[in-house]
Amino acid sequence: MLNPFISFLLILPFTHSLSHDYHHALSITLLYFESQRSGRLPYNQRLPWRHHSALSDGLHQGVDLVGGYYDAGDNIKFGLPMAFTVTMLSWGVIEYGEQLAAAGEYTHALEAIKWGTDYFIKAHPHPNVFWAQVGDGVTDHYCWQRPEDMTTSRQAYKIDENNPGSDVAGETAAAMAAAAIVFSRTNPHYSHVLLHHAQELFEFGDKHRGKYDESIEEAKGYYPSVSGYKDELLWAAMWLYKSSGREEYLKYVLENGKNFGGITWGINEFSWDVKYAGLQILVSMLSVEEQSKEHKSIMEAYRAKAEYYLCGCLNKSNSTNLKRTPEGLLYTRKWNNLQFVSTAAFLLTVYSDHLQASNQRLTCHQHEVGPQEMLTFAKSQVDYILGDNPMAMSYLVGFGPRYPQRVHHRGASIESIKTNGGFIGCTQGYDNWYARLDPNPNVLMGAVVGGPNEKDEFHDERSNYMQTEACTYNTAPLVGVFAKLSQS
Repeated sequence: MLNPFISFLLILPFTHSLSHDYHHALSITLLYFESQRSGRLPYNQRLPWRHHSALSDGLHQGVDLVGGYYDAGDNIKFGLPMAFTVTMLSWGVIEYGEQLAAAGEYTHALEAIKWGTDYFIKAHPHPNVFWAQVGDGVTDHYCWQRPEDMTTSRQAYKIDENNPGSDVAGETAAAMAAAAIVFSRTNPHYSHVLLHHAQELFEFGDKHRGKYDESIEEAKGYYPSVSGYKDELLWAAMWLYKSSGREEYLKYVLENGKNFGGITWGINEFSWDVKYAGLQILVSMLSVEEQSKEHKSIMEAYRAKAEYYLCGCLNKSNSTNLKRTPEGLLYTRKWNNLQFVSTAAFLLTVYSDHLQASNQRLTCHQHEVGPQEMLTFAKSQVDYILGDNPMAMSYLVGFGPRYPQRVHHRGASIESIKTNGGFIGCTQGYDNWYARLDPNPNVLMGAVVGGPNEKDEFHDERSNYMQTEACTYNTAPLVGVFAKLSQS
C-alpha cells in the first residue's frame, strides 16, 4: 500500500523552477560527507547526530585503519568507491576552487578530501600493501545498527604482491595525485606526501596486475570490478601526469591507450567502476603544447571517445544516445541511477568550460554543440535532482520543501546516540527502527539518493534501497557543479 505522503506527491503538478539556490545546495553537499565519517570525529564536526565510531579498525591486523568514509547506508569502508569519491571531490576543487572560495566553502571541501586522504595514507603502510576494505558485507547487512553501536565484523582486507588489486590501487593513486594538486598551495608538505603515496601505489598496481575483487572476494557482491583494472591504471597515470608534470606518465597513457581500452572503448557511463569517459575527457582537455605531433593520432582517438560519451548524453549521437525518462532525466539503470546523472553533469560542465576557454565546439553526428548548450543540459539534470521533476521531489536530502524522509541509512534512521544513549543491538535496529513508517529522526543533509525509476516515479520507503539509499560517489561530483552554478 502506498503511504499517504507518496500519494500526495504523485498528484502534484510538474512545474519547472525558475532558479534554485545552488549556493545552499553546495553547502549541504559538503555537510553530507561529515555524516559518512568513520573514526574519531573532530571538534568542528557540524552534524551533531553523529559521534565516534569504529575506533579499533585494523587493531587485529596490527595496523591503524581508524578513519575514512562509510560508502552508503551501511557501515563498511570499501576502498574503490571511497577513492573515486575523493578523486571527484578533488577534481571539483581543481576546476572550481575559486567558486568554492567565493561561496565560503573552500575549507569545507578541503576537509572532506583530507578526511579520505589521511585514511589512505594509513591504509598504505608499505609500498606494495594497501588495506582496501574494512568490514564484512554479510554480517553488516544482517544488522541495522548505528555506526556508534557496531557489533559486526571489522575484519580488514588488503592487497599485496601475492594478492593484487590494480583497480583499487590505481583509483587510490588517482585520488591522492588529484588531492596533491588541491593541497599544493595550502599545504605543500602534505601535497608531497600524497604524491609520493600515489606514485608508489601506481607502480605497485602496474607491476602486480590483477582485479582486487579476485583477491578480496568479500568485495565482489558489493563493488565488483566489472570493467577490470586497465581503466584505473590509465586514469591514475593521467592524474599523476597532471600532479607531477612528469612526461613518463603521459607517455604511459598514450602508449597504452589502445591495449588498455583508452582509445577503443566508447562508454556511456562514468562511475566508481568505469573510468574511461573521465580519462578520455582529461586527455582531450590537454593544452596544445602538451599534444605532441608524435602522438597526434592517439590524442585525436581519445577525443573521439570523449565526444562519443558527451554526444550520447546530449542525445546528439546516431545510435548510442543514453536513455532518458519521459521527463528527460538520463537513465542508466534502476539501482542508484543518480550516480550516473551526477557524473555526467560534472563531465558536461567541465568540458563546457574547456570548449568556452579554447573557443571550440563539440562535434556530434547530428550537429555541433556549443559550450552554452552543453552547460544548459547539465543544469537541466541538476535541476531535476533539485526538484524540477514530476514528483516535485528534491533528491538532494535537505534541499527545498520536499525531499526523501526515509533514506535507507542506518545512522539517519535511528535516534542519535547523543539523545538515545542506550545500546541498540543488531536485530533490535531492524525491529524498532528499520520497519518504522515514520520519517528518519536525523536528516542526512546533502545526500543524493538513488532516485526515480525509468518512469520518473519514486517511492519514499526505507526498504526501497534501490531508490532511497545514498552514496558518497553520488554527491561528490555535484560539489563542483554546484560551485560552478552558484557563481554563474
